[in-house]
Amino acid sequence: MTAAPISWPAPDPRDAFGLVALNRDLSPERLISAYAHGIFPWPDGRPGTLIPWVSPPKRAILEFEALHVPRTLRQAQRALANLRFTIDAAFPGVICACAKAARPAVEGTWITPAMITAYVTLHHQGHAHSVEAWAGDTLVGGLYGVTAGGIFTGESMFHVVDNVSKLCVLHLIDHLRSRGATWIDIQQQTRHFLILGSREISREEFQRRLAGEQQRHRKLFG
Repeated sequence: MTAAPISWPAPDPRDAFGLVALNRDLSPERLISAYAHGIFPWPDGRPGTLIPWVSPPKRAILEFEALHVPRTLRQAQRALANLRFTIDAAFPGVICACAKAARPAVEGTWITPAMITAYVTLHHQGHAHSVEAWAGDTLVGGLYGVTAGGIFTGESMFHVVDNVSKLCVLHLIDHLRSRGATWIDIQQQTRHFLILGSREISREEFQRRLAGEQQRHRKLFG
């Protein structure tokens, strides 16, 4: 994947979030270029506000060799063995469910209608992907992310049955492992991923690892 020829300034080292730019441009070209440079949009969800584009000083990743599956999650995996998992079967449904998911201590959602439209377009172009969990014909969990930077960058996930979003992560890892991948970008550290074995690395190390993955030209989906 060749990144669009968009110029990105270096993040301000004094900024805790690694702010790079502020604008309202969610075009596919800008999104693809951003992820290829280790940058992602982080809107606050307020209508009419500019979108911050960030490259955080610390980046959370999950390396597959460090994956830890807690005993309770293994028990849930057995208890929910009737679930069916798919990839890219219902991307719009997944991102819309993520937008509606309740998030304690967070007012509103950063997954605005404009973000949904932009990422659905990325999905149609083969740069954004989803994992779905189904109970019969009912969508009970899922996650989505972007591969425009040569790695899978997780964006959001949801569940309506306990532990299902984590099981979607395990399904994703199995899929990516089969394609030769060894880690995923989760942007910011969270309690859920910390339990699975994620860790933080510096922005500089992340950029080196990102460049290395881009040299490998792996086809992660499709």
